[in-house]
Amino acid sequence: MPSIKLFETVGHQNILLEDFGRGMAVQANQHLIVHNGEAILLDPGGHKVYSKVLSETFAQLGKARLTNLFFSHQDPDIVAAANGWLMTTDATGWAPSLWIRFIPHFGLDNLVADRLKPIPDSGMVLDMAGCKLMFIPAHFLHSPGNCQVYDPVSKILYSGDLGASLGIDYQEVKDFDAHLKFMTGFHTRYMTSNSAMRAWVQMVRQLDIAMIAPQHGALFRGKPMVERFMAWCENLKCGVDLLPKGGWQLPG
Repeated sequence: MPSIKLFETVGHQNILLEDFGRGMAVQANQHLIVHNGEAILLDPGGHKVYSKVLSETFAQLGKARLTNLFFSHQDPDIVAAANGWLMTTDATGWAPSLWIRFIPHFGLDNLVADRLKPIPDSGMVLDMAGCKLMFIPAHFLHSPGNCQVYDPVSKILYSGDLGASLGIDYQEVKDFDAHLKFMTGFHTRYMTSNSAMRAWVQMVRQLDIAMIAPQHGALFRGKPMVERFMAWCENLKCGVDLLPKGGWQLPG
């Protein structure tokens, strides 16, 4: 399938790149935001998809320049090809400060190490050619150092693993209740706690969100669907909330 424009206006585009992952690897979405001739690629992926994502990215850029890379957290489906992207482009890489010294374990050349920059725990605003992208904290959802991206032009929140769904063949959630079976298991295991979920909901309800676009699976379009998802997160027991009362048992 071709890459899909989720939003477009004069000087601004939000592009969902084709899913290049196949076989055993978990499905993953890559997203490109282009504004006034500059662009940022979100969670570009691992080695197996690197060459194809690189080719598709530059096909979509046209005359724009890739100036920034965003890595939401430390997982290999996000950062494993970081060295390739930094070596083949002039882009600045942004990653949560907690993971800056771990990402080099995937193989980061000394020539590009100074272009991997830390995102403070409190988040930050990146001015990309006049578009003030917001890197917002989403710690413990699921990574202890985790960030998301909010684009104020398109009003899209790129939520990373939060909102992920597995085993689907559609790109947009139309029936939230039917979608739950593809989402609940992932969230109860990978998200840390309801406390973290509630803290996130309280924060993002301050934003004007027209769409939530996770890194895996289908997106949530329109304010009613966005609110439905946030209400579900607000009430979901997950992670340490579900620890067995008697504790874990030794095997055997």
